[in-house]
Amino acid sequence: MLTRLLKPRFPSCAVGIERGAASVVQLERGRGGFVVRRAASINLPTDLVRPGFSESNISDPAEMSSALADLLTSAGLLRQRKWSASLPEAATRAAILTIEGTPGSRRELEEVLEWKIERTFGAPLSELRISREQLASDAQREPRYLVTAVHRSVLAEYEAVFAALGWHAGLILPRHAGEEQWLRNGHSGDGLLLTAHEEGFTAVLMRQQRPLTLRSVFCEAEESDDELHRVLLFYRERSGSNLPGDTTTVDRLLVVGDSLDKARVASIAQETLGVSLTPMDAADVGLLIPPGDLDFDTIAAPAGLARLAW
Repeated sequence: MLTRLLKPRFPSCAVGIERGAASVVQLERGRGGFVVRRAASINLPTDLVRPGFSESNISDPAEMSSALADLLTSAGLLRQRKWSASLPEAATRAAILTIEGTPGSRRELEEVLEWKIERTFGAPLSELRISREQLASDAQREPRYLVTAVHRSVLAEYEAVFAALGWHAGLILPRHAGEEQWLRNGHSGDGLLLTAHEEGFTAVLMRQQRPLTLRSVFCEAEESDDELHRVLLFYRERSGSNLPGDTTTVDRLLVVGDSLDKARVASIAQETLGVSLTPMDAADVGLLIPPGDLDFDTIAAPAGLARLAW
């Protein structure tokens, strides 16, 4: 009972929602990893889901519920009630916040965090749904927190759609948070995730199963190369990989989304970090997808949340 309380069991089913598309997946454990038991994707009208951090996301909740019901029917998951969900990247915000100095009390720490959250995300704390995770301190031993935010009004739109389907959605996270689960597999080296979307990309550097750095970049497609160079230089500086005698380096590269060219990303990583990386696919992360029309990029986020069931 204590184990169930401290480490709750998450659903083995998850949904991923993006502008113009949605996908569902159910996983089961397999030999050496995970197997997609059921999955399906559907194209949505381009204006049905309009991801944004501070504005309405779903133009027609009834149409959205109907589309998801059709998706569930095609996947054979209509009777499933417990779900995790990944939201569009542009509908959420995430950042790693560092607390400079040593707060005099727990209350002072909370006040500093609240101020930083409001300043970082540009909204009053009362308007946001916040999740946070304390990370390892930085080199100056200053505490760091991974903070994820979504506007309460935006989250309420998605939750209303889920409720109309009779779902209990216990875990709702940004898309990159699902995809980064595929880099939490016990490797000693660092892993780099690049989540591409219409407005730019999110870069997450993983070390020892936790984010080391996280950068959300909003840019035009033609600016992606320059922005990626800056992000990787920032990683090199923060990771300490440019220090004499340091042996830690990025040894895994996961690029998800059509907005970034995987071969070009690998080339930029070679130029910036001096390492040769091949972007990982489903087999590399231990996921078996049965033959068909689904590709890894389509289900990487919901499948990553579904693997938390184990």
